[in-house]
Amino acid sequence: MASTLEKAGLIRPSATWRLRGRLYFLTMDEAAIGHVQQVEAACQAGIRWIQLRMKQAGADEVREAALAAKKICDERDCVLIINDRVEIAAEVKAHGVHLGKQDMPVSEARQRLGEDAIIGGTANTIEDIREHYRQGADYIGLGPYRYTTTKKDLSPILGLEGYRSIMSRLRQEGIPIPIVAIGGIGMKDAVPLLEAGLQGIAFSGLLVHAGDRHAMVQSLEEEVSKSLLC
Repeated sequence: MASTLEKAGLIRPSATWRLRGRLYFLTMDEAAIGHVQQVEAACQAGIRWIQLRMKQAGADEVREAALAAKKICDERDCVLIINDRVEIAAEVKAHGVHLGKQDMPVSEARQRLGEDAIIGGTANTIEDIREHYRQGADYIGLGPYRYTTTKKDLSPILGLEGYRSIMSRLRQEGIPIPIVAIGGIGMKDAVPLLEAGLQGIAFSGLLVHAGDRHAMVQSLEEEVSKSLLC
């Protein structure tokens, strides 16, 4: 039986996390289908790592969706991360939580969720990453790559050069935490981002708006495989 961390593609040799899974789907508020339907569509399309991200919903609505999403993910052997809502993540026994820059500190979430939980943090700068790493985050969602309508109060756009600069700094400082790119990522962005040293890419609209979601994921996986052959 695979552990929670193995399902997410995360392993921890000698206290150093490494990300094997490359594709990370985040549900979005403004979509033609609801959040639970998005989770199901992502699982059916072949995504194994999913974040329930309901920024405009109240606690009861998030809890109801989280319970349904957890059932779907369990049936499909997928990992479910809850955005922001640490208590709901614990209540529904989600695999982990993703915390924004203004949310609960990673160290506090760790105390509430335990050592086996996957805890990610949002970052826009090297300073953000250093702090999340110090507090014990398992991965970083770094962005935005470019402008995106799925996130309000957007931080400064990084672009490819911004990612390259930050990844270089992390290597120099010996900070091995997995970095996932996020924010307006398209099909052709996967290879240059992974070649820049990132371990994964996160997306929402790319999947939600696809005519054939399964074909889109297959194409994206082919793009990802190119970076692994370089």
